[in-house]
Amino acid sequence: MNLTSLLTDIHLSVANGRVLWKKHALERMMERGISRKAVKQTILEGAIIEQYPEDFLMPSMLMAVMKPTPLHVVIAWNKEMAECHVVTAYQPDLIHFEADLITRRKT
Repeated sequence: MNLTSLLTDIHLSVANGRVLWKKHALERMMERGISRKAVKQTILEGAIIEQYPEDFLMPSMLMAVMKPTPLHVVIAWNKEMAECHVVTAYQPDLIHFEADLITRRKT
C-alpha cells in the first residue's frame, strides 16, 4: 500500500470515529495536557515521519504536526478492521530530535 492510500484510509477511519484510545495514550495525554482533539488533528493533518511495519500486533507509525504547536502521535493501523489505535502522544524535544523536531537524533 502506498503512503497516500494509507493516509487516506487512516483519515477515513478517524472521520468515521474508528479511533481506539489505548489506556497508556490517555494517561500520557492527561499528564502532558494533550487533548483528543489535538491528537485527531495531528492524525488528519500531520505527516508520517517514521514507520514501524514490523511492530507487534500491527504496523505502527509516528506522525507529526508543527503548527500550532509541535506534536507527535504514535498510531497503530489495523488494516483489516480499518481502525486507528492511538498508542501515545507527546511534544517533541531537542534531546531526542534535531532542531526541525522531525529528525530523530542519532545516539
